[in-house]
Amino acid sequence: MIDILKILNTDCRLSPAQMAKMLGCTEVEVSQAMLDLENNHVILGYKAVINWERASQEVVTALIEVRVTPQRGDGFEKIAERIYQYPEVESLYLMSGGYDLAVTLNGSTMKDVALFVATKLAPIDGVSGTATHFVLKKYKESGVLFEVNSEKQERAFLI
Repeated sequence: MIDILKILNTDCRLSPAQMAKMLGCTEVEVSQAMLDLENNHVILGYKAVINWERASQEVVTALIEVRVTPQRGDGFEKIAERIYQYPEVESLYLMSGGYDLAVTLNGSTMKDVALFVATKLAPIDGVSGTATHFVLKKYKESGVLFEVNSEKQERAFLI
């Protein structure tokens, strides 16, 4: 099953037949394993990595550090639950270091992101501070390179 997960993590577009060939097993075995992984909430979804700039769609990505005062008995859970409910929130992590939570957010403009922080995130009880960082350029996301310079790649192969 781990091998199936590794393949899916690299390319989730492969069919069970293609994966079976790679793994030396049957398509039925791969399909059943994938169904089991989905039913056991190991596989939570399948997602494409999209270069929105090339799709001529303006998307602003921000990384927001959030300092939180943990709630008695609930720790960070209730605050995290409140934050991840917002559809703008792409990801949310409990972190070590100077801030407690890291939020990845997608918006249409920098102003949209700033308004989200000011009107939805900062006013949450227990949130004591935020620091917003705007992504200026994506080089790699989820293991996928955004811009591949063919000239550099050709030189790397010649070395």
